[in-house]
Parts: sequence; C-alpha cells; structure tokens
Amino acid sequence: MDVLKNSNTALACFVIAAAAALSACQSHEAQPTSAQIESVAMTASQLGAAKEEHQLRLWALQGLPVAQRELGLLYRPRPDRRAEALQLFQQAARAGDTEAAFQLGEMYRNTVVGVTPSPAQAWPWYQLAAEKNHPQAALMLGLLARNGEGVARDDVVAAKWLTVASDLGDAHAMFLLSNAYEAGQGVPRDAARARHLLEQAAEHDYPPAIQQLAMTVQTGDALSPKDELRADHLLKEANEHRHNNWNTF
Repeated sequence: MDVLKNSNTALACFVIAAAAALSACQSHEAQPTSAQIESVAMTASQLGAAKEEHQLRLWALQGLPVAQRELGLLYRPRPDRRAEALQLFQQAARAGDTEAAFQLGEMYRNTVVGVTPSPAQAWPWYQLAAEKNHPQAALMLGLLARNGEGVARDDVVAAKWLTVASDLGDAHAMFLLSNAYEAGQGVPRDAARARHLLEQAAEHDYPPAIQQLAMTVQTGDALSPKDELRADHLLKEANEHRHNNWNTF
C-alpha cells in the first residue's frame, strides 16, 4: 500500500514538473529575444515582408518594447502610419526602451509630415535617453541648449550634455566641446583640454576635427610645434573621409 502511495506521489510530481517545463517552453516561445525581434524587423524593412511585419505587430500588441520600437521605425517613413509610429515609440519609451525615447525625440525635433515639429517636446525624450547613456541623445541636448531650440539658450547646460556625449564616445560632441573649451563657452577656458578633445575627435575619424587639427599643426601653437608633414597627412585623411561619406549617399 505504501509502495502504491509513493508511486502515485512520484507520478504526480512528474506530471507537475512536466507541465511546468512545458509551460516554461511555451512562455519562452512567446517571448522572443531582442535579437530575434530586430532580425524579423530587418527582414520586414529590407524586403517589405508582410509576414514579418504582421509578426512584429503581434509582438507589439503583446507589449514588448523592442517590438514596439522596431514597428515604429518601420512605420515612421509611411505618411499614413506616422501617428501610429509616434504612439509606438511612446509606449516603448515609457516601458524603458532607450532607443525608442531617442527616436521619439527625433520625430518631434525634425520636420516630419504628420508630426508638428516641437523641439520643446523633443527635449524630455532626449533627456530620458541621455540619462540612460545614449550618446546621440546627449549630443542633441547639447545642440538644443547651445542653439536655444525648444529651451532657453544656455552654454553651461550645452557643455554639460556635450560632456556626457563626449564621454560616451561621440566624436561630434568631442569636437564641439573642444571649441567650447577653446572659447571658454559654458566651461572655463582651457587650451590643453581643448586640444585633447580635438585630438580625440580626430582619432574617431570626425572630418571637421581632422581638418581643424591639420590647420593647427600646420602653423604650430603654444601646445605643439609646427609640423607640416603631419598636417599634410591629416588633410589627406580628412579629404578621404569626406569623399567616402559622400559616396555612401
């Protein structure tokens, strides 16, 4: 009798464990990884695949932020879908998707048919992304503050966000921050810091920085002697990068 009881108990435990495993598998299948979602989105975007677009929409309806963001990116170029793209970006951004917050800022800042441009509305979304270490979002905050777009012009605030973007590796921000230190604009004037940032931006292959550095070493200054050979190499490098960038369009 005890053997039968133990056998039934073991069988019950096995059934429960099997059901739990099956449920876990089904749950896993219902929750695709970010990489899987982005792969499906790429196929939908590049091939115009209706099946993949439908799958993205199903995932977005399940509340998956990456799917909402990717579907928003797919819909953004379509005039009849831009309002939905805006909504999808908002849903994903509020759920913590950093790239969606940045893309939402981009939609509000840029002139997009179907969306009234509003740098002021773009600011909080850029800030949300920048506070989560999105370099381009931090760069945009620096530019908006520097130019007085959507917010009051503030060189100190601009320098703050350019510093964040620069520390995250954005070459454009490094270049702008270099000029800020050179001029003492929003930060104390510091020629050595300005040069360091200029060198960094050039090392990141940012053509305006390479060209400005070439002009600096061509004549020499208090920080380094004249070096025409290096200047020549830098100018050739800047021209090559500009040529390659033009050829990508």
